[in-house]
Amino acid sequence: MSDSEERDHRLREDVNRLIEERRGLGLEGRVGDLVCAVINTEPDRLEPAAQDLLAHTGHELADAFATDDRRAVVLTAPDSADLLLQCRLRGDSPFAAVNRHPKSAHLPNTRLETLVFACDDVAEIARIQRGRGTRFLTDAPVTAGAWQFIQTTPSSRTGNSVGLIAWRGSERRYRPDGARDWNPSLSKPSRPHLANIGLLDHIATRVHAGDRDPAILEFMGLTNYTFDFAIYVPDLNSITNVARLPGARFAQVFTSGIRRDGAGESGPTEEFIRNYGPRVHHMAFLTRDIATTDRALRADGLGFLSDLVGDEADGIRQSFSVPSPHTLLVNEYIERYRGFDGFFTTHNVTKLTRATAGQ
Repeated sequence: MSDSEERDHRLREDVNRLIEERRGLGLEGRVGDLVCAVINTEPDRLEPAAQDLLAHTGHELADAFATDDRRAVVLTAPDSADLLLQCRLRGDSPFAAVNRHPKSAHLPNTRLETLVFACDDVAEIARIQRGRGTRFLTDAPVTAGAWQFIQTTPSSRTGNSVGLIAWRGSERRYRPDGARDWNPSLSKPSRPHLANIGLLDHIATRVHAGDRDPAILEFMGLTNYTFDFAIYVPDLNSITNVARLPGARFAQVFTSGIRRDGAGESGPTEEFIRNYGPRVHHMAFLTRDIATTDRALRADGLGFLSDLVGDEADGIRQSFSVPSPHTLLVNEYIERYRGFDGFFTTHNVTKLTRATAGQ
């Protein structure tokens, strides 16, 4: 058995134990698909961040509101998890400590902070999770408007928070009670190729080599997702790992180093973490007619880290945009062919990982 096979074997043993723990605690089957991703920005970058996503994805403006504490924009697309962009207007950020890195410190409030998942009973699941040692940002779930919600403290391994939400009726609105209408200067460009860019397919978080297994298990402990597979790229000191939930639209990807080497020797993934800290690297959007869409996005001025990689014979084609200056996030565009249900091939993921070396 190779080192990678042995490593994955040990991880799968831990995964099986964790699934049994979830069942024993009554958690299995109670947390579902991704509802929204919460992206926080600096106050002066909220509008340009939202406009960039309107211009380069299929998501459209669904709502914009303000409270005394924050402003927020909601972007939606058919069958997709939503994007909730916000900025804090007062108060300290619980994510401040995980943003202090050489290439992220200039945007101290900026990151994709929270992955929010549907659940059947926020209070009951939070009670069980506290018994496991999970810490939350509030003592009790917050009930406001159409929802009840709670979120974990930021993870020391990923920098991410996991949120749990339950809707209080058929209405699905994020604005809390007392929120005011806000009218930012946003518009959806009339570009035919944007109709080709669909749902939020996956989000990829970069974590240190030593945090790969703990990060996956931590995420599994808070959701009903499970580890699916990993692809190793030894030449770039990189492992790409996938966690999925049967029947869910969204998948969570973790990219880590295989080992944690010194500066200049560690490969693109560890170098990214050295520069930005552990955080979400990219959001991937399922795309039709990706060759035409890729050309149109480039013609509209969107920069790219990579060429379009892969082909129909591989079963998948993909590309990485340059990171947004307003969110630090990369957009991935991805098309699958003939029932291919993976996220990359060894060939593709090698090219894409190498393309991020310049970040």
